[in-house]
Amino acid sequence: MLLLEISGLLLILLFALLAGGVWIGIALLATGYVGMQFVGGNIPAGPVLATKVWGNSASWELAALPLFIWMGEILFRTKLSDEMFRGLAPWLNWIPGRLLHVNVLACGVFGSVSGSSAATCATVAKIALPELKKRGYDETVSLGSLAGAGTLGILIPPSITMVVYAVAANVSIIQVFLAGFLPGLLVMVLYSGYIAGWSMLHPERSPPPEPSMTFSEKLKESKQLIPLMLLITLVFVALLTGWSTATECAAWGVLGSLAIAWWHKALTWEAFWASVMGATRVNCMIMLILAGASYMSTSMGYTGIPRELAVWVDSLHLSSYALIAALTVMYIILGTALDGISMIVLTTAIVIPMVRQAGFDPVWFGIFLVLVVEMAEVSPPVGFNLFVLQTMSGKDSNTVALAALPFFFLLVAAVAIITVFPSIVMVLPQWAFPG
Repeated sequence: MLLLEISGLLLILLFALLAGGVWIGIALLATGYVGMQFVGGNIPAGPVLATKVWGNSASWELAALPLFIWMGEILFRTKLSDEMFRGLAPWLNWIPGRLLHVNVLACGVFGSVSGSSAATCATVAKIALPELKKRGYDETVSLGSLAGAGTLGILIPPSITMVVYAVAANVSIIQVFLAGFLPGLLVMVLYSGYIAGWSMLHPERSPPPEPSMTFSEKLKESKQLIPLMLLITLVFVALLTGWSTATECAAWGVLGSLAIAWWHKALTWEAFWASVMGATRVNCMIMLILAGASYMSTSMGYTGIPRELAVWVDSLHLSSYALIAALTVMYIILGTALDGISMIVLTTAIVIPMVRQAGFDPVWFGIFLVLVVEMAEVSPPVGFNLFVLQTMSGKDSNTVALAALPFFFLLVAAVAIITVFPSIVMVLPQWAFPG
């Protein structure tokens, strides 16, 4: 049977299993097992399955994943996140759009210690939506900015999605983390620029400025942010200087989160246990998906499909920009049906050979992939951030999706910018690892 027919059969099987409601990890394992039946040389499917699942699950680099998830759960389930709005708000009164920028900044701050888009969006929305509504801010822009800025949880390191990509693509987790800093800042600037521009064009839909505060009053309102900012700085500096591995930084992040929660008297036994169980559930789900993706990747490697696909793409003689444009469209389409982590583990084994052959650095491609996964988070019908905001605001899905549409296109602009100027992504990894 030709490779094209085999790949088509496996694709149909995978989508049939997913459409039937089979868990993603189980669907991947089943598809990989079927794929192994087309491999010659009497290679046993069962032992390969056992070896790949164990090898993938026992990865030391992957130990960072449950720790980063737990760190976000600790902050999400204690009262630490409630201090963000009060601490950031006084400094934004002079910018057009004023407190709407709290959505972007708070998501950036919380996303840097959470690593989860859904946790970031839910935490900040819980705080910001009632405050913005009470102060008379436009609800559409409030919802849209929260949907867009919530995706910063997976772009600003440390990020669960980045860890998953780095393991799947066999690249350095720390280099991918470092590569995400400047693109994360770029996306924040794009979001805030849109909010400021919209506010200047629609002054009648913005409330009047609040009373100004003195510098000392601003500092007093922001003092609760100091421990959290120190924790973020500690994690960033340790990663940037190479003092600690990504796994060690994750462990320090958990310890710091527990210490801050205890200092603020927010670390109850109920909150602690809820954070443990929440992190366990999320981690088990991701590990099952990764195990299935690893086995399916091995199966496809034995059949030779990725190699032939890379050769076929090369035969099309696409320019580098055309390839990136085609991949962007493909991932946007996938994002309407799959969550971000599933998109990564389903496609990395196939796409990485194509990307390498086209001359792209896999670290740069990781940031590109995170950006298009961000698009998936705000793409109907299964954008996770849209679900979160729909639940928290009581609005229907169409209202939330339309509010998020401008921020979706800003992510498309961010992809175009890093494609034309790849140094935005690569300057920090190359500076930290000059070899």
